[in-house]
Amino acid sequence: MLTPTPAKQCALANASHALRSKGRSFYWAGHLLSKLHAARATRLYGFCRHVDDLADEATSVEDAQHALAMLSADIGAGRSDDPATRDVLDLMAECRIEVALMLELIRGVASDLEPVRIADDDALLRYCYRVAGTVGLMMCQVLDVRDEAALRHALDLGIGMQLTNICRDVSEDARAGRRYLPASRIGALAPQQLIDPAASLQAHLRCCVAELLEQADAYYRSGEQGLPYLPLRARAAILVAARLYRAIGVHLQRIDYAFWRGRAVVPARTKAALTLHALLTSSLTPGFWRSKREHDTALHSAFSDLPHALPRDERPHGR
Repeated sequence: MLTPTPAKQCALANASHALRSKGRSFYWAGHLLSKLHAARATRLYGFCRHVDDLADEATSVEDAQHALAMLSADIGAGRSDDPATRDVLDLMAECRIEVALMLELIRGVASDLEPVRIADDDALLRYCYRVAGTVGLMMCQVLDVRDEAALRHALDLGIGMQLTNICRDVSEDARAGRRYLPASRIGALAPQQLIDPAASLQAHLRCCVAELLEQADAYYRSGEQGLPYLPLRARAAILVAARLYRAIGVHLQRIDYAFWRGRAVVPARTKAALTLHALLTSSLTPGFWRSKREHDTALHSAFSDLPHALPRDERPHGR
């Protein structure tokens, strides 16, 4: 393997810091990956975090929109003066990640700069596809997965994780003026009403979070059905990451879905127990070695028109 250039070493170091501090579940599971795949996955995570930071840390909405527009232009042109963008362009070339997929991710993050008032489940799933399903698809390339059948499941795992994020962070997002809980489920509540909900709203909000986590479980199940398409070490790492994320939903269930009581966190001891259980039992599960089930196409009905939501051989001409 070629020795990384100083620029790549710096990019990897920055991404590793972001992963350790902000992506603890992924950092934990990443230890199971091969050195090459771990480095690639870390770089992809670091860039995704960079995109989020451009949106969240700008001094104004206009500045954030400009920064993301410039980033999209650089990705589309295939060149940039920004070190983080240059590194991800190198990663995209190395792993054959399609430009349109990265642009879809940026488009999803940019949508957070507008007033976020999700209308219904379809709108929520389309958002989840853009900001997380796309990352699942890119991870397939990072992990050298070439079987098109894997893509549906990778996309689903990303969506399951994002639905979990949304359920965990309802109050935090509300403080930022964002409401991802669909109006079709809870009515047109203002974000401020979700920070510390009135007693009269709490039962309805608990029910909504419970139903969204149940929906997330369907996407997790599909995601795990795609594990056999992955290299063995990657299979173990992604399984552990999925189980750790699902544990956030289990924690919310234990507190009766009262998201306003504080951010749900999976302690290190629980992570260790979940990791051991997943690794010790997975080898005894036929589904870890061979995928036998057909993908549930209903899981993609809300966003089948978006780029890369369908395998290449099923896409309409020109997509």
